[in-house]
Amino acid sequence: MSSQSVEHGSTEHGSTEPGHGHSPAAWTAVIIMLVAFTIGAIAFFYDAPIIVWAAAGLAIIGLIVGGIMKRIGYGVGGSKYTPKGH
Repeated sequence: MSSQSVEHGSTEHGSTEPGHGHSPAAWTAVIIMLVAFTIGAIAFFYDAPIIVWAAAGLAIIGLIVGGIMKRIGYGVGGSKYTPKGH
């Protein structure tokens, strides 16, 4: 690597990394969808189709919530997002 500092999210060659989803928007979306898939799988096992479809709707809501949070600044590179050091 060169002696110049490299900004978070960019590589030595100037291309940017996607951020690997380490943001409040991504985590919120994933948690909502994990809950939805868990509920859906349990409901499928107990043969409760209405709950399975409700869980599918909840998974879609998780996508929408993540997108809204990204748009208002909680996504990678957003105005309200501060990267954590590793």
